[in-house]
Amino acid sequence: GYEYSRSGNPTRNCLEKAVAALDGAKYCLAYASGLAATLNITHLLKAGDTIICMDDVYGGTNRYFRKVAMKMGLNVVFVDCAKMECLEAAITPETKLVWIETPTNPTLKVIDIQACADVVHKHKDVLLVVDNTFMSAYFQRPLSLGADICMYSATKYMNGHSDVVMGLVSVNCDDLYERLKFLQNSLGAVPSAFDCYLCNRGLKTLQIRMKQHFHNALAVARFLESDSRVEKVIFPGLPSHPQHELIKRQCTGCPGMVTFYIKGNLKHAATFLKNLKVFTLAESLGGYESLAEHPAIMTHSSVPKEDREALGISDTLVRLSVGLEDEEDLLEDLDQALKAAV
Repeated sequence: GYEYSRSGNPTRNCLEKAVAALDGAKYCLAYASGLAATLNITHLLKAGDTIICMDDVYGGTNRYFRKVAMKMGLNVVFVDCAKMECLEAAITPETKLVWIETPTNPTLKVIDIQACADVVHKHKDVLLVVDNTFMSAYFQRPLSLGADICMYSATKYMNGHSDVVMGLVSVNCDDLYERLKFLQNSLGAVPSAFDCYLCNRGLKTLQIRMKQHFHNALAVARFLESDSRVEKVIFPGLPSHPQHELIKRQCTGCPGMVTFYIKGNLKHAATFLKNLKVFTLAESLGGYESLAEHPAIMTHSSVPKEDREALGISDTLVRLSVGLEDEEDLLEDLDQALKAAV
């Protein structure tokens, strides 16, 4: 039965069951936001424990680890987990959690989840968490590749309609589930029943949405790659992506995330963004509508400047979240904005 809505309610339980099924998981837990999910996972640790986090990661995750978790007595080290030797070298007896995101945000580096799991699980009691926000459960299932925890900002592709803020966490281990369920209730960062209802609705079109995102993003990436006004395009679905073969092995498709460097400087990037008409200049991603943003100024401004530069988050980097609009309209919009800028 149910006694109090924070502890569980029929609508939330329905959503959690549906997501667990999509992830091939035994359990799923829903939270008030993606960062609320991150917070709950981090509360599995205690002061003095170490977290290894992928160096190229969502700005909010970076900010939470650096400016909140570290002040609570946790040690956080940022490592390029795409290189197994770097990950292996970073693990110490204090390491209790490895946090990866694949593809990464915003430079779309792809990490071999299976290889990471093999390295991490050589060490007792170290958990591997995969932030699967970009891929969604439709294109990638981290638990089947050896991850202990799969988490999402469901605000993005899982809900897909830009009308919900939510986090999801899927696990197979009974003990891990019980500990996370206790934290879900004790910390209280839970979504409303209505948001769970909306996310359940979003899941019903996940398959058809993800196929269209992939189709449109591939068209956009090909268009940009062939354009002389563009320096470089990063899209895991293109053969030019350094980990294209890994993507084919690990995933069944790619989401609508396309990153590219425009020729010129900050002024050219800003003019390009100002001139877009179909794409909206906004943060967030994974909704039905196409969005464009400037990571260095917007989503990743909280990442220290020297770290941004080391990661390639420069003044000419533009991140697109390609939506479900007509392909031709999207390409025409990019073409006219590039014309105005370069």
